[in-house]
Amino acid sequence: MKKRISESTIHRLSLYYRALSLLEKENVVTVSSKELAKREKLTPAQVRKDLSFFGSFGTRGLGYQVAELRSRMSHILGINRDWRVALIGIGNIGSALVSYKEFARQGFHIVKLFDNDQRKIGSNHKGIVVSDIKDLEKELKEDNIEIVIVAVPATVAQYIVDDVVAAGVKAILNFAPINLRVPPEVCLRNENMSMELEYLSFAVVNNHTPKKVI
Repeated sequence: MKKRISESTIHRLSLYYRALSLLEKENVVTVSSKELAKREKLTPAQVRKDLSFFGSFGTRGLGYQVAELRSRMSHILGINRDWRVALIGIGNIGSALVSYKEFARQGFHIVKLFDNDQRKIGSNHKGIVVSDIKDLEKELKEDNIEIVIVAVPATVAQYIVDDVVAAGVKAILNFAPINLRVPPEVCLRNENMSMELEYLSFAVVNNHTPKKVI
């Protein structure tokens, strides 16, 4: 039976990958679980437990080879390859996401843009021609899109996501401030910036310091 990996573990893998990338840039050859844990404010035991889900890493007493572990982390996270991404909604958020260069550096290439604004459809936006959202399902299939980013108003988000699911896409990043329904086989992640800001305002007003989740 395949092990079920918790969301918190997956989140920490991303932290480890970024820490290892920085260490590699600093020409660090080896790193211990203690040093890696200290960088991310975790415990060495937590680091070792997270890595143990995916096999044997490092040598007792010597630590981990930074370059090797970073490479293996990239395979585990699926960022050792390129991904074809479509973005729906070329408003303020959508435009900012298209311009975010870190996506491409990590292998996430936005190759399709969709909108329902006739003034935008057919125009060239950051080197990508904007397609009509009416052709969404058809074009997602034809272009073998694997991940979709949704940046549309909440009122239409569910209808859009239904079409995305119908096109066979299994991974969706949603920026619309609404809870969306998708089948169990579809991975949906929500990024609600308003709620994050509300959390921060709550923390300031109530002098709240959150507990570290490990």
